[in-house]
Amino acid sequence: MSFTVAIVGRPNVGKSTLFNRLVGKKLALVDDTPGVTRDRRPGDAKLIDLRFTIIDTAGLEEVGPDTLEGRMRAQTEIAIGEADLTLFVVDAKSGLTPLDKTFGELLRRSGKPVVLVANKSEAKGSDGGFYDAYTLGLGEPVPISAEHGQGMIDLRDAIVEAIGGEDVAFPPEVDEPETNVDLRGELEFEDEDYEPEYDDSKPLRVAIIGRPNAGKSTLINRFLGEDRLLTGPEAGITRDSISVEWDWRGRTIKMFDTAGMRKKARVQEKLEKLSVADALRSIRFAETVVIVFDSTIPFEKQDLQLVDLVIREGRAAVLAFNKWDLVEYPQEVLAELREKTERLLPQARGIRAVPMSGQTGYGLDKLMQSIIETDMVWNKRISTAKLNRWLDGVQIQHPPPAVSGRRLKLKYMTQVKARPPAFMISCTRPDSVPESYIRYLTNGLRADFDMPGVPIRIHLRAAENPFESKRKRR
Repeated sequence: MSFTVAIVGRPNVGKSTLFNRLVGKKLALVDDTPGVTRDRRPGDAKLIDLRFTIIDTAGLEEVGPDTLEGRMRAQTEIAIGEADLTLFVVDAKSGLTPLDKTFGELLRRSGKPVVLVANKSEAKGSDGGFYDAYTLGLGEPVPISAEHGQGMIDLRDAIVEAIGGEDVAFPPEVDEPETNVDLRGELEFEDEDYEPEYDDSKPLRVAIIGRPNAGKSTLINRFLGEDRLLTGPEAGITRDSISVEWDWRGRTIKMFDTAGMRKKARVQEKLEKLSVADALRSIRFAETVVIVFDSTIPFEKQDLQLVDLVIREGRAAVLAFNKWDLVEYPQEVLAELREKTERLLPQARGIRAVPMSGQTGYGLDKLMQSIIETDMVWNKRISTAKLNRWLDGVQIQHPPPAVSGRRLKLKYMTQVKARPPAFMISCTRPDSVPESYIRYLTNGLRADFDMPGVPIRIHLRAAENPFESKRKRR
């Protein structure tokens, strides 16, 4: 990207709507309620032929620094400092307020280029608010409608002029060197003994989920080493799912902070429903999901439901017992947590659980190592030859049961996919194989091929009869 643009303004002027318009997706939550956006959210924007990084910010308010709104304002001021250009959005429909004038003065003092944007200019009676915007002393306002996409060409021209002209807005492209791509991992495995190696060069997508006030944002801030996400004692601060990137031991990690998810029956407000839906999308997009537990009150019913949700979605799961610095008797509590994990989460047998503290940084390296190891298992491929030797062995040790006086035969096994590992077994009468025997095979795969804590799928299909075609001819 050539440059960075921050969108600022008082609450409820349409900043997030403009952000979604520029990135071409509904990434930021939008609602009529003022103050929906709290964290600053980056995105890749495209405006006609112009490409740049855009940052959505919380609404600017005049409040004390110790309040939630004050911490939101601090995040917005950081975004202004990081940006090359600021889009100052005002509401042409409702007109200027004293708050607009206060923050217009703040932007003038910042010394950064500013484009004044008069949003909602399509509304009836918006002309008065548009002309009032001239009094801010920030140049000619650009009339737009973020919701309907009007005025985008004028906004593009204003951004190019403010950033320094075409040369700055369109830097020369640099030809990237060609790289050799190994396509073997995308093809069918003809060699029954072939097992692809784990590729640790690819970025890893990790979602952080949990109940409200479990310490998810604090954990990510500790990883980044800065106050990137808004935190505080209030429950439910995070609303949007915010992604941040950083490097851990040379590997790119893309981590998603999500809104706290309460019991479904307690989620009544539309805004909270939108936040939860956004968090669920992050789970589906991620590869590994960290479920953050509050060590002082672990294993609430909602915690168990979140783990079950992640397993059913087929994602690799890791448990993080946060706030470990508040535990008085760590050894006793750790033994109790291990026992409860095995007993209450049988569907995720062997799941990795790490005691840690986002506040002090205790256990973060161990947590990241567990994430990497779990992702390796989630991507694991086992050769067909090994699987069939294993299948013969487990049938000798524990043969399939007889159903209606006829014994079931498991003839052939292969892995059809990874992420999560899924296996196909060719057998006689697949509909008659009991669930208990499938669980026996699943647990055997976990133990014998070292695949703890990830979902394992086993699909059964009827074996082909080589004499079927002769019988039909008769």
